[in-house]
Amino acid sequence: MRIAERWFTIARLDDGVTMLTEPHVHDVWRSNAWHVRGRDADMLVDAGMGIAPLRPAMAELIDKPLVAVASHRHSDHIGGLHEFETRAGHADDAEHIALPPPATLSTASFPDAFKNMMAGDGHPFGDYLIDAIPHAGYDLGAYAITPAPLTRLLGEGDIVDLGDRAFEVLHLPGHTPGCIGLWERATGTLFSGDAIYDGLLFDFLPESDIAEYVRTMRKLRDVPVTVVHGGHEASFGRDRMIAIIDDYVARRGGALP
Repeated sequence: MRIAERWFTIARLDDGVTMLTEPHVHDVWRSNAWHVRGRDADMLVDAGMGIAPLRPAMAELIDKPLVAVASHRHSDHIGGLHEFETRAGHADDAEHIALPPPATLSTASFPDAFKNMMAGDGHPFGDYLIDAIPHAGYDLGAYAITPAPLTRLLGEGDIVDLGDRAFEVLHLPGHTPGCIGLWERATGTLFSGDAIYDGLLFDFLPESDIAEYVRTMRKLRDVPVTVVHGGHEASFGRDRMIAIIDDYVARRGGALP
């Protein structure tokens, strides 16, 4: 497997928000990490796969205290969380972040039905979840998620205060029990993790709950969002958010009484 020239792509959306992604990760697993600049502190929403160190890649962005927030417990979002001293997330996913289950870059154990579904949706898998390695000698078989016990538990209505920016925690279960979003009332900006993004929403995992997901979608529909920065794919505005929500509820709404 070839060696990547660089592991992370860094794109500054504006003076306050920067997106970090891992272009050599399979597009279904390729998550967004969001750096948000504040006056007194910065926030990082999610931390990638942990294949290569994240903090050194964003060294130029870090010039003050930083709180790293896990939107939920999945490996593609918490891989680099251990690199940061202050780590926040929801109690319902905290145990899995502190003691992550085994992870792998190999797709050999993926069920055929899942592979076929992804291929039919335009996301076929190769033998591995990556098409390059971060450095010579990288051991694909040694990949694991480093435990990162949370130092702060977040719940509905809590505030992540950056001094001049304040993000309210929205509990958005369905994808996992502890999914959260970070919403800034002043600007209508929502960092939504995997609760909503412009792509196939995973509600079929063992830890997922479709009925909860429908309730989350109905909740989000009432939030006066202007822009959504999701856990995957590109950012989008309120009209697209409503379209995604309405489509999901139409398809899955029968899960509720």
